[in-house]
Amino acid sequence: MRIKDKINLDLQGLINEGAITIVAFGDSVTHGAFGLGELDYDAVYWNRLRQKILAVRNYVPVNVINSGIGGVTANGSICRVEKQVLAHNPDLIIICFGLNDVNAPLDVYLSSLKAIFEKCNTSDAEVIFMTPNSFNTRVADDTADVHKEYAAVTAKYQNEGKMDLYMSSAKKLAEEMGVTVCDCYAEWTKLAETEDVTMLLENRINHPTREMHELFANMLFKTIFGDDFESVKGTVSTMFQGV
Repeated sequence: MRIKDKINLDLQGLINEGAITIVAFGDSVTHGAFGLGELDYDAVYWNRLRQKILAVRNYVPVNVINSGIGGVTANGSICRVEKQVLAHNPDLIIICFGLNDVNAPLDVYLSSLKAIFEKCNTSDAEVIFMTPNSFNTRVADDTADVHKEYAAVTAKYQNEGKMDLYMSSAKKLAEEMGVTVCDCYAEWTKLAETEDVTMLLENRINHPTREMHELFANMLFKTIFGDDFESVKGTVSTMFQGV
């Protein structure tokens, strides 16, 4: 059952189908990383998405499994799919890799994504590939000293088009495999036309600010429910039903 329909379950439907379960599968951004050594699970995009769903219909619980791990790649996460994603029998799987994968060859990234998509497509879950944010475009003065060398590398990836190539290739692969794309990277590219995107990154390299996690959540909500979404109004009793 699609989340768009499951959100409107009544009492008997909830007994039959259970709560909405979402698995967020990715790297440090999904993990909840912000500044140097800083994790904030309340501010991360999947929690904001959960809150948005509950705001329109709070009778059906929404459980989110955080299967993001900082520093990992798609290639290093293929082995995690069964235990950390599919074992939860999710209604929705959000896949977001690319920020670390750009350090490896493109074919490794694509073949790894393909393996993850194939595994997830065998489940009954809706599958969304969410393209990540862009990198910094310069080494900001307030970048942590320990990260300035890497910040120069990621700025080069961004400015010379390497990240663009990886994202366009990944998006094409997802579409070919029937995986829904939530193209957040495209929105970051638009922002770069008028804003200093480096300052939209909490660590000035690759971790979006709290405000930019809201962009992810908004785009995911629209991808899941569309523009014409209408939830059931009214309340359902949570008192003893005699069953």
